[in-house]
Amino acid sequence: METFDADAVVIGAGAVGLACGRALARAGREVLVLEATGLIGSETSSRNSEVVHAGIHYAPGSLKARLCVEGRRALYDYCAARGIEARMCGKFVVAMDDSEAAAIEQLFARALENGVEHVSLVDGVDARRIEPNLSADTRLAIVSPVSGLFDSHGFMLALQGEVEAGGGAVVFGAPVVGGRVTRAGLEIEVAGASPATIRARTVVNSAGHHALPIARMIEGGPSYPDLAMHWAKGSYFVASGRAPFSRLIYPMQSRASVGLHLTIDLGGRTRLGPDAEWLADDAGPPFDYRVDPDRAAMFYDAVGRYWPGVRDRDLSPDYSGVRPKLAAQGEPSADFMISCPAAHGVGGLVHLLGIESPGLTSSLAIGEHVAAMLDDGS
Repeated sequence: METFDADAVVIGAGAVGLACGRALARAGREVLVLEATGLIGSETSSRNSEVVHAGIHYAPGSLKARLCVEGRRALYDYCAARGIEARMCGKFVVAMDDSEAAAIEQLFARALENGVEHVSLVDGVDARRIEPNLSADTRLAIVSPVSGLFDSHGFMLALQGEVEAGGGAVVFGAPVVGGRVTRAGLEIEVAGASPATIRARTVVNSAGHHALPIARMIEGGPSYPDLAMHWAKGSYFVASGRAPFSRLIYPMQSRASVGLHLTIDLGGRTRLGPDAEWLADDAGPPFDYRVDPDRAAMFYDAVGRYWPGVRDRDLSPDYSGVRPKLAAQGEPSADFMISCPAAHGVGGLVHLLGIESPGLTSSLAIGEHVAAMLDDGS
């Protein structure tokens, strides 16, 4: 087995891992991104709605709230500067009854506290004037002009290009199978076609679904005995024809997700979802990403509350993703966990755990946050 030295190693070539690699490369570090599969963004980063989140739904003061707002601003600028398609189409969050109306007022206050720009609250009459095909039962709506959609694959390709332009590399087919903390730094064991031991000054674990098991593989590092990963599968359906909306339409959120929302994607398709189907904690990965056609009945019922016209459309299964969650079913959503040397005492080691939505929107800000934590050379 070959042994060689590296400056900074990032585990995982999803959007967040690539953003961390880019930020480290921009800080003058030589970066090696290790990816277990054969392509970038093969799991969570490519199985999402490509929504640019405004920062409305997250607890004030949380990493999710701060990094979503910072990341969203940076993401639009990044896409504009590089010719990556991004559309600031706006979003409605709609309330359909008295209890939802009370909750949406609280959500609006949260959006203001999180610093979401240009957000407003309108009554049902004004909501239907702007989007006439909303249900007549619509009571209130949050209007978020800065929400949108973007080309996540083009974004990740640009990040990969920046890592490589900075003298780094993305290595595919390189699963991490172990590691250790040594007096000289960190060692990472890599399997695959070219097994190797990599001695590194910095290791950023951004392995998504695999992040907690990889953290526990590194001898002498934190093992997080009180943490468990939970899995919420989100399926998407496509409705026939183009829906008569110009904005993203979201219902009030649940504890697992922000509800079955409606998106006109960049290709003009009407995409509905994701739902939240909780899997057994020992279900994977790898996961079964097949979409059960029988879930269409629930999609008709849920979406039909705010868009009655969905009942005149055919629904076809599209794709699914699995959200890596630190909170179990029925618990309040957990914050991102960015575990750095100051928290666990191992110099140069950062673990990113429970990076689910809005991780894609937040990715550039997460990368800069990680690079800043490592800026002291730890």
